[in-house]
Amino acid sequence: MAAAEGLHAWTADGWRAVDWCDPHEGRLLVADSWRVVDGRARGVERHRERFLRSLAAIAGTPTDAEAAVDAALESLPRAGDWFPRLELRERGGGTALELRVRPTPPTASEVVVATAPHDPRTQPLVKGPDLEALQALRVAVQPRGAGEAVIVDAQGRVVEGAYSALLWWRGETLVQPAAALARIPSVTAALVLEAARDEGVPIASESVEPEALAGCELWVLSALHGLRVATAWVDGPPLGEGARAARGRAWLAAAERPLYPVRGTPLLGG
Repeated sequence: MAAAEGLHAWTADGWRAVDWCDPHEGRLLVADSWRVVDGRARGVERHRERFLRSLAAIAGTPTDAEAAVDAALESLPRAGDWFPRLELRERGGGTALELRVRPTPPTASEVVVATAPHDPRTQPLVKGPDLEALQALRVAVQPRGAGEAVIVDAQGRVVEGAYSALLWWRGETLVQPAAALARIPSVTAALVLEAARDEGVPIASESVEPEALAGCELWVLSALHGLRVATAWVDGPPLGEGARAARGRAWLAAAERPLYPVRGTPLLGG
């Protein structure tokens, strides 16, 4: 029995479907999402590790979090196109682990970007607590014709997208923002960088302002879309064409693996 679409809560008896509640009630503390297509996904172990690592940094983390995550992975549908999300939320004076089983929303291979009007992040290394503020950034740049907002730090240096990681090509070198620029450790970007290294592609890191990316092929990476090519930067530098995008998407496709097989962990119930 696979997990049904909707919201589910972790209980002493395993994952249980929630008949009704305000799904956004309570502050979101940690979240992690990945795409599952016919039972296959990219970097599931890495998403699992990132979620558990983030939980470990939050007070009141459930002691059975690993069992909850493994049960969620085992219970996801093996047919169809899904974008599930694990969460830790404040509920009822404590914290609760929850799973949202969601159909994958529309995806794209290209996107227009714009510089974010400000940096709202309070916990730049943890995915979850700033998601609403980051979504507001994307909404803020939409009237300018952009689908993603690029966050820059106080010195104006490129850090990451509101809901994405950024990589760019400088000649034959694939470049990432410098490690000193605090950001979410992107699973998708890590998969691309490792595949590039395996093929002998030079890898570099930079701390640069948007203008320094003029002529560069810019990749916007996320678990949902995979690799999108930035076709334009509103009021920003002219960007290069996506000549290497097919190569990057092939790297991501090669990283797909089947989800864990069912090992008898309790499945979602009604």
